[in-house]
Amino acid sequence: MKEILREIGMIARALDSISNIVFKEYDLTRGQYLYLVRICENPGSIQEKLAEMIKVDRTTAARAIKKLEMNGLLKRKMMSITKKISPIEKGKNVFTFIKRENDHSNSVALAEFSEREAESIFHLLQRVIMRQLQFDGR
Repeated sequence: MKEILREIGMIARALDSISNIVFKEYDLTRGQYLYLVRICENPGSIQEKLAEMIKVDRTTAARAIKKLEMNGLLKRKMMSITKKISPIEKGKNVFTFIKRENDHSNSVALAEFSEREAESIFHLLQRVIMRQLQFDGR
């Protein structure tokens, strides 16, 4: 059997390395851009929900969110008993840059694939993710 998860891991590490270089000017490191993207896509989310979306523990999420807040990319606002997290102007601008870089990376990675092949890859990866989530839930 092919070691597909190893290949997926190699892709993830390569993209993470590229991201650390490209997003360095915004002081985003070690996957912090993922938090900013999720916050921009889901403004008003709470920390626990973001941790669940990114599949990290709450402590890891708290550290990343605090760093993003210190860098002036987002704000936390107390709403009843929870803090809602939303991007501020600088964060929205960085999000636009991240989206542009993501689109570029996708087009480079999939340049030699037809639209149909790219759709197949996407759907197959979704199936792998769903199976992995089921397995992790044991």
